[in-house]
Amino acid sequence: MQDHVIWPGNPYPLGATWDGSGVNFALFSEHAEKVELCLFDPKGRRELARISLPERTDLVWHGYLPQVRPGQLYGYRVHGPYQPEAGHRFNPNKLLLDPYARAFEGQIKWSDAHFGYRVGNRREDLSFDRRDSAPGMPKCRVIDPAFTWGDDHPPMIPWQETVIYELHVKGLSQRHPQIPPPLRGTYAGLASEPVIAHLKRLGITAVELMPVHAFVDDRHLIEKGLRNYWGYNSIGYFAPDLRYSASGEIGEFKTMVKTLHAAGIEVILDVVYNHTAEGNHMGPTLSFRGIDNAAYYRHVGKDPRFYMDYTGCGNTLNTMHPRVLQLIMDSLRYWVLEMHVDGFRFDLASALGRERHEVDKLGAFFDIIRQDPVLSRVKLIAEPWDLGEGGYQVGNFPVGWSEWNGRYRDVLRDYWRGEGGLIGEFATRLTGSSDLYAHSGRRPYASINFITCHDGFPLADLVSYNDKHNAANGEDNRDGESHNRAWNCGVEGPTDDPAVVILRARQKRNLLASLIFSQGVPMLTAGDEMGHSQKGNNNTYCHDNELNWLNWEGETADWDLFEFVTTCLRLRREHPALRRRHFFQGRTHGAEVKDIHWLKPDGSEMSDQEWNHHHARSLGVYLVGAAIGETDSHGHRIVDDDCLLLFNAHHEPLIFLLPTWPKNAAWTAQLNTARPKGRTLRERFVAGQAFPLMARSFALLTLPRRTG
Repeated sequence: MQDHVIWPGNPYPLGATWDGSGVNFALFSEHAEKVELCLFDPKGRRELARISLPERTDLVWHGYLPQVRPGQLYGYRVHGPYQPEAGHRFNPNKLLLDPYARAFEGQIKWSDAHFGYRVGNRREDLSFDRRDSAPGMPKCRVIDPAFTWGDDHPPMIPWQETVIYELHVKGLSQRHPQIPPPLRGTYAGLASEPVIAHLKRLGITAVELMPVHAFVDDRHLIEKGLRNYWGYNSIGYFAPDLRYSASGEIGEFKTMVKTLHAAGIEVILDVVYNHTAEGNHMGPTLSFRGIDNAAYYRHVGKDPRFYMDYTGCGNTLNTMHPRVLQLIMDSLRYWVLEMHVDGFRFDLASALGRERHEVDKLGAFFDIIRQDPVLSRVKLIAEPWDLGEGGYQVGNFPVGWSEWNGRYRDVLRDYWRGEGGLIGEFATRLTGSSDLYAHSGRRPYASINFITCHDGFPLADLVSYNDKHNAANGEDNRDGESHNRAWNCGVEGPTDDPAVVILRARQKRNLLASLIFSQGVPMLTAGDEMGHSQKGNNNTYCHDNELNWLNWEGETADWDLFEFVTTCLRLRREHPALRRRHFFQGRTHGAEVKDIHWLKPDGSEMSDQEWNHHHARSLGVYLVGAAIGETDSHGHRIVDDDCLLLFNAHHEPLIFLLPTWPKNAAWTAQLNTARPKGRTLRERFVAGQAFPLMARSFALLTLPRRTG
């Protein structure tokens, strides 16, 4: 191996940092006895040098190589005790990835050598494996971070105007016929003109990317010919996964962000800081486990050989350790400051708030973010649950956070499939879920409203299947949620029955219109607006194929539905009453008018007792545009048209009498999901007139604004 001169270097910043003359390497390990930096040839096949880092400052091992340049491939071997029963799993035979690496080269080529113990040994993970894992490991790559951002700046879309589009980078463009084949499924493909045109026409203001941190395809999936397509298996919190890069360079990700910003679209990352790809005590040694297992992971108190698993993925990162908290915060700041992203959605965020055991919304993780001058200003979204005891925390996150509102999803699904006794809660969810968020001082936009997401049925399947059909996953249909709150409209799966086809199309329109016109922030799942189906599979995490790749052409692409969603989002933009910053008060505002009225089909207002009627499945919601009680950025009072939302989830039609006030009112029907394609002829209706509200349908009517 080659000899290299190494200088002491600095303990900060962590990772490999190019300064124009050489590279500083710094790695935290509290319990290591020795750290070796390993340098590799440009293809990562041959180990050229092993260099002991000469200095240790504040538990950080560091050194500076003046002759190293960007492009250099490297990894670490860390020496220390191998005592699983004490929580230590050091094994210098295993090449380890730098937790702060900015880029990785290559993918894992699985073998038994990736495990710190002898696979198949009767003593399991208490044994010690001496095989070298380097030949099958990806390598870290030193980068030059220089990039010309020009006049790029964050769009900073106000929360009440935000419309989120959850997507998978590859799945979105892999089958797009107007994108050159080399760019399909990549960051460049996402930033291409056809995709941006689609997003802009639709009315999207923010894309939420499923995990793009470097991740690992599980060995058991690879052996079955599958892969971890969703990417919730992170191993590098600073490195964009280059499987999605047409160029193989991280500059492509930056170009994507810059291009989306120029189109007025924000970029939100789905981040997985709750666990890593190393799994449970029988998992591989890839990075954190071999660098300092006792520090990075949460262990069972009396038996640290085993991990606390609040995630269902085998391990949980130890956010009680200051260096682990630093890792997460450094990563978040890196993506904001260096990669210019606009926010984060935190996977299983409850796990990050656990202190000793309970979820603590005032814990160190939340406190640090709240005071951080960078992170406190970006969009922060929690998936407010994990798999541990007390992990369901919808409504309990602190000020400054928005949440995926799982209760919204459940109630909206149940209501439109005809469940009774839901009118009261349905109304609460439509108006921003004040019962969950108002008590802590948060606004309606704390609620990220969604009907579907990547996990579960897409919209087309939600109205076409009652049961999951996951045989293709190779787990005998045992995986995935069994209680989907879905309704197949009378036939399981595809059908040519015209009545069922019409009903399914109407149900999709009902669900999407309800979502878009609810107070809070609507989140659409990519493909729902075009009728994408997963053929009844509600857990497609392992399929890198047409189950997940969106179809942009052919008979399955529903462009009528796309036009309907576009119309709904346009109406939302045009009417501030449909996207308020504050919760409704239900009382008079200035001009002796209430901001909201709840109406029965006979046109009268709901009484307190009637909210509990089990048979009630219809509701009118009258939003008074003159009583919004808000001002714009220039201090001008916001006044809108009155909006009337009519819901009927019953299997029979009904007559809805329009309000008798204001006198001589001339209402215009803007949408009616019972009509083909959801369109209306913009019919006019006068105060007190009967409006025919068809079975399982929604209608939106507007009345020109009034000032008093």
